[in-house]
Amino acid sequence: MHVVTGGRSPRSTRIGMRCEDEPAHSPALLITLDRVSSPVPPLAALHRARDAALAELRAGLPVLAEAAKVFGRAGHEVDLVGGSVRDAILGRDVVDLDFATDARPEQMVELLRPWADSVWDVGARFGTVGADKDGMRLEFTTYRSDTYDPDSRKPDVAYGGDLLSDLGRRDFTVNAMAVRLDDGKFIDPFDGLLDLALKRLRTPGSAEASFSDDPLRMMRAARFASQLGMTVEPEAIDAMARMAERIDMISAERVRDELVKLIMSPSPRAGLQLLVDTGLCERFLPELPALSLEIDEHHRHKDVYEHTLTVLEQAIALEATHDPVLAPDFVLRFAALMHDVGKPRTRRLEPGGGVSFHHHEIVGAKITRKRMRALRFDTRTTDEVCQLVALHLRFHGYGGGEWTDSAVRRYARDAGDQVVRLHKLTRADCTTRNRRKAAALQRTYDNLESRINELAQAEEMAAVRPDLDGNAIMAILGVGPGRVVGRAYNYLLELRLENGPMSTQDAEAALLSWWEEQEPGSADTTDR
Repeated sequence: MHVVTGGRSPRSTRIGMRCEDEPAHSPALLITLDRVSSPVPPLAALHRARDAALAELRAGLPVLAEAAKVFGRAGHEVDLVGGSVRDAILGRDVVDLDFATDARPEQMVELLRPWADSVWDVGARFGTVGADKDGMRLEFTTYRSDTYDPDSRKPDVAYGGDLLSDLGRRDFTVNAMAVRLDDGKFIDPFDGLLDLALKRLRTPGSAEASFSDDPLRMMRAARFASQLGMTVEPEAIDAMARMAERIDMISAERVRDELVKLIMSPSPRAGLQLLVDTGLCERFLPELPALSLEIDEHHRHKDVYEHTLTVLEQAIALEATHDPVLAPDFVLRFAALMHDVGKPRTRRLEPGGGVSFHHHEIVGAKITRKRMRALRFDTRTTDEVCQLVALHLRFHGYGGGEWTDSAVRRYARDAGDQVVRLHKLTRADCTTRNRRKAAALQRTYDNLESRINELAQAEEMAAVRPDLDGNAIMAILGVGPGRVVGRAYNYLLELRLENGPMSTQDAEAALLSWWEEQEPGSADTTDR
């Protein structure tokens, strides 16, 4: 949150609550208080900004008043809670709405079905019922107090009696704010609004008790540090360090989802640093802290860990500054984070005191695949990240542009649909402070990308195929389906990459020449 006074004049005070990743022209809420007749006390200004933001939210979302009527007619309380309230005050887009109520799950289903566009109760055993209404996703949860058994990955759900007890079990004070839907009253028993203003992250009760109830809150603390630019209070950091092993009780899927949210935040460095410093990262992504033990062979950073965070930051910047522009991209970001994880296993001391990490990109891709499988990432995302890790050094063989056209074709073919991400990752991996060297590398990157584009336009390289397909190969050689057709296809593909497009006549001649050179018996007898 920013509190900006309008110059020296006491007649204009501008209160802006905005997440750092929101552009200046964002349509999200930005409250301006003009023509104030006297200097506004900070808390009074804060409250006015809050009230204006929430009034704007209620005016823009008729679904809130409708939900209040649906529950009110049945004699039930219903409140807007948690991140929905926080984001409205911060000026962030409110996409999903979270509600708390004294109604039990079976009662909520009965109330919502006649009103909502759709209702689902897959979370009913945890006290949550979901609904869609007018294109918005709504979640209603019974007032509750969750605790985790030290040996269980599932929460023990106990329904609470009122809103205050429900807010007291929430993760952080900035998420323990609510708005009564019937009268619009703002409920803030733990001073979450003030913490938002101070960018301070703390728990409603003791941090140790909060993290014991739900260990995933420790990862959320790191995520909010990056996502909202907040500073985690020392008590919470100490508790995270003492209780790091408790994260082992959380399922891999929940840990993965929280990690993805952190990496997709505007500035993931702060959160990742917190996870490493507290020992949490060691529990689910040990490859990252291990990099701090490796010395950067180029001596640009004190260790490979620091280099890695810089590469991640530069990759994020290149999403928007290097054409083609990408939306925030998890695959690119995670590949940047993991691109050097093979270095600890490939570290070698060279004569003269140097250090080498030969083939660390191949080893790193294998390590990355194993880690992503452990975190239950889907196969496609895993393949894409690992492909980038494996290829991130390929560019450095390009030198000053000495690659032949065939080498450029192979580079593009191996990158496939990841070529844009590979361009950005390769550029991000340049962290030299030598401006002349950096400029030379940029020119070389530009040259390679230009050659790839030129060849692609001339040869439709994105769909490189041999000049004869499998049916043509079988017809020319007089063979049926079999391994020899695949071998012939691969031979023609290599010719295509080496020489560019061939005429059909030349391709047939090359195929027949290759066929004559094959050893008798090298193909299946049924083929020949």
